[in-house]
Amino acid sequence: MESTFFFYDLETSGLRPREDRIMQFAGQRTTLDLEPIGEPVNILVKMTTDALPSPGAINVTGITPQRTLEEGITEVEFCRQVVEEIFTPGTVALGYNTVRFDDEFMRAIFWRNFQDPYEWEWKDGRSRWDMLDVVRITRALRPEGIEWPFSPEGKPTNRLELLTKMNGLSHEHAHDALSDVYATIAVATLIRDKQPDLFKFLFAMRNKRNVAKLVNLENPQPFVYTSGRYSNEFNKTTVVIPIAESRNRNVLVYDLRYNLEENLERENFYPIVKELCLNKCPAVAPISVLDKHDGWEKIGLSKEIVEENLKSLREHPEFIDQIKAENEKAPEFPPVEEPEAAIYEGFLNDSDRIKVAAVRNADENRLTDFHPDFDDERLPELLLHYKGRNFPRTLSEYENEEWEKYRLERIKKQSQKFLEELEIVKDDFVKEELRLYFESLI
Repeated sequence: MESTFFFYDLETSGLRPREDRIMQFAGQRTTLDLEPIGEPVNILVKMTTDALPSPGAINVTGITPQRTLEEGITEVEFCRQVVEEIFTPGTVALGYNTVRFDDEFMRAIFWRNFQDPYEWEWKDGRSRWDMLDVVRITRALRPEGIEWPFSPEGKPTNRLELLTKMNGLSHEHAHDALSDVYATIAVATLIRDKQPDLFKFLFAMRNKRNVAKLVNLENPQPFVYTSGRYSNEFNKTTVVIPIAESRNRNVLVYDLRYNLEENLERENFYPIVKELCLNKCPAVAPISVLDKHDGWEKIGLSKEIVEENLKSLREHPEFIDQIKAENEKAPEFPPVEEPEAAIYEGFLNDSDRIKVAAVRNADENRLTDFHPDFDDERLPELLLHYKGRNFPRTLSEYENEEWEKYRLERIKKQSQKFLEELEIVKDDFVKEELRLYFESLI
């Protein structure tokens, strides 16, 4: 199959993927040479009646819940369209900070609508990538030929709208999903043209198997790592070494910018020690890249400092044991009450996967009296909510009472924060629309 890029961006009702909602999805398919294929996609998704949007988010995007109800499609229709027509075999899904933000929203909406939350990322030649970390590591290691923005305080920033402005790239409506998609394609093209070798290398490193060859616990060696968790002072880039396995076969890495002997009394070692997720397209490179183009100087390190700090780390094997023990004790995700938010509390067994497929393939008539005998305790309540959001006419009298009870309790929990945020919204139209929407829900 022929691989293609699909650049996409979301506008959402808030910042929490497992609680908030997708309101706009936009994207454009391109060849791997970044030439557009077909028409762009621009979809509004109806706000569900069990969620209040963040007034601050609506104030930024200008997309009101009423507009999504008038012009949008339901979540279940959106999921089907994305799975069947957009994230097709061979697609590389990418955007600007998609791996940590947009992709998480996609997983959550698939989960609560009985679609597989993961297959779109890997099955049938699919994969994902993220331009934000590509931008970060390019700025740190190979910035030549590109203009780089700074904040008013003089700190490096990689905000998409500033990056496009500095380099004369079109970006007419920041925080509109489709405009941001076009801006991301333009930035990708800029980096590909100015630093083609780095672009090609990072594209290959989106594959976790390739990452694992570099981030190797069997024969751990220092390597270059760029992460949003590191300091802006050196463009979020440092040299690290793998020290232990983390959850889900990820890896804990130690920042060799720090001498362990000088930091043993610290109470918190984050981000000196942080988790590197192999499947999140980390921006990593062999340490040899620092030997060219003044690489060591650019990130404020030297071979001597790295070697000294590596020696200090190896003199304290008990530290690695301590870090491993603390990592194993800490819960990966806090406990959740709603099945919608319990996406990471275990994979479905084969029996439930078949039943989940039956749910998503069932039409409204079939759903009316459809009660699969699920093994997973999350799924019966999730099915009730799925029907309430997308097919309310399928609910029995008892189910409708349970759905309304859940819906109103959820709205009430969100109400105080919503009303507090609403008070500081300055756009009178947005403020009035949100007030009316709130009243309609309660």
